[in-house]
Amino acid sequence: VQLVESGGGLVQAGGSLRLSCAASGRAFASYAMGWFRQAPGNERDFVAVISWSGGSTYYADSVKGRFTISRDNAKSTVYLQMNSLKPEDTAVYYCAAKVEWVSTEKEEYDYWGSGTQVTVSS
Repeated sequence: VQLVESGGGLVQAGGSLRLSCAASGRAFASYAMGWFRQAPGNERDFVAVISWSGGSTYYADSVKGRFTISRDNAKSTVYLQMNSLKPEDTAVYYCAAKVEWVSTEKEEYDYWGSGTQVTVSS
């Protein structure tokens, strides 16, 4: 599975962005898909994950109520809608895929994209 993120950019605090992650390869619908982020000097942190069916989603406390993860299996794409952005959301955002069940642990993911930069100005 190859993953390519898009949709990052520069936005003012309070604004919105929608990230996309397009997958190529077989069996996209069998993968749980996650979003992680990494700010300079920090670890790569969990943001959100969605099950293969889209029926289950989980979020980091820091983004709950502001971010929404969704997927379109027909398009082999997962999205991250980010609203009410804050300067502390500034990071490189990565999508990742893992077989079967959802997880918040980055070590459990099998495939990663190269990331897209999100910068939120105050």
